[in-house]
Amino acid sequence: MTRLFLLLAALLLATATPAAAAAPPRDIDGYVRAYLDHTGLPGAVVAVTHGTDVVRVAGYGHDAAGAPLGASARLPIASLSKSMTAFAVLQLAEAGRVGLDEPVTRYLPGFRLADPRGGRITVRMLLDQTSGMADSAFPDLKLAQPHTLAEAVTRLADAPLASEPGAEFHYHNPNYQVAARIVEVVAGQPFADYLAAHVFRPLGMTASTSVDSPPSGTEGYVRAFGIAVPVSEPDWFTGGSHGVLSTAADLARWLIAQRDGGGVVSPSAAALAHTPAPGRGYALGWTVRDGRVSHTGDWFSHTAAQVLLPGGYGIAVVANTGMALDNEAELLANGLASLLEGGAPEPALPAGVVADRVLGALALVAVGLAIIGVRRAGRKPRWWRTVPPLLPLVPLVFLPQLLGWVFAGRRGTYAQVLYVWPGLVAALGVAALAGVIVAAARARAVVSGTRGRHQEESGETRGDDRWASASRRSGS
Repeated sequence: MTRLFLLLAALLLATATPAAAAAPPRDIDGYVRAYLDHTGLPGAVVAVTHGTDVVRVAGYGHDAAGAPLGASARLPIASLSKSMTAFAVLQLAEAGRVGLDEPVTRYLPGFRLADPRGGRITVRMLLDQTSGMADSAFPDLKLAQPHTLAEAVTRLADAPLASEPGAEFHYHNPNYQVAARIVEVVAGQPFADYLAAHVFRPLGMTASTSVDSPPSGTEGYVRAFGIAVPVSEPDWFTGGSHGVLSTAADLARWLIAQRDGGGVVSPSAAALAHTPAPGRGYALGWTVRDGRVSHTGDWFSHTAAQVLLPGGYGIAVVANTGMALDNEAELLANGLASLLEGGAPEPALPAGVVADRVLGALALVAVGLAIIGVRRAGRKPRWWRTVPPLLPLVPLVFLPQLLGWVFAGRRGTYAQVLYVWPGLVAALGVAALAGVIVAAARARAVVSGTRGRHQEESGETRGDDRWASASRRSGS
């Protein structure tokens, strides 16, 4: 009887061990909801996988129209699209139709840059972002946007190079636009159709599609002083580099496919996509750091992130707030990664929200100083005292250039800066306006003081003239 009991106990333990290993991770829903509550993030969709299993796909919060977000909500995944473009190129490479180390001009004879070294750019250099093309040399966001991948390639005829092809990493959307055009030309069909037929449908990603520009009516949010403000996504070119729309359920299938290629590419090709060249951190549409394989994406009204953890977990997040100091989808994904690895993460406010609060306080200080400055403008009126209050105008006027320097050469228009960091624009605007008012008050005091002195001097002169005239009359 004792032996039978021990045997039954051993069987129970044996069956319990795998179940414990496959037990659900900590409270994903609880963490995401806590993040939304703490930060004020309006909404997000999340996909979590482990090996070939889908652990969780769900939507949280609401969209810009106030409707609840569900797992089937189709949202822009921005530059996560690059990893999908890379899969399409790798698929053609495995079929012998594209050579990764062949020059781009072999497939696109019309590919020309302003720099003749552009002829040495290879397909692999596009995918690992070492072509030498860069935002610092060719400010893509500031220029007139193309409408097709063919136009995106043609307009590069005016593009100089920032570095020797193959020498340095420069994150640059046109690299992947050229890569997508190669797929289009080699396959003989529109890129979006190829991606749907050869990547999405084979993986079961039936709700995913690729677009060349944001669909009309696409709305998300921007943050301004911690307040989420609904905005429409501006019109810009997204084809090939950051134009895929997807759902949490489809992203789960995409994460699972990263294990072995999902039948779309071979396991070795999938591994190649996740393996950067020695000394570099960017592979083929993925960044590799500290054992994690990841990528982030930004639209002006949405952000996205995908992470593959060493333990076999995959995470994808799309949030409906746009690019800023932080990618909020990445913050949420990193919190989930910590949770899945056994940590106990606490949601923290994004740096952009904290910075906006500081900027708001500084703007109020500027208003207070302006009131004091106007009241004291008449004291010691000097012309040079009108200059210091005007200094906030300098960063306000040159803000796109300054932010381009901060964000590694990625320069945009003033309107785009307003999307990215409205709190900074508003705070600088208030400070600049306050300065102009103080400068005007001081200038008025200087003019009034000068006029008063002239009047006094004029009065003294008239008095002297009257005295001299009276003296002449009495003498005569």
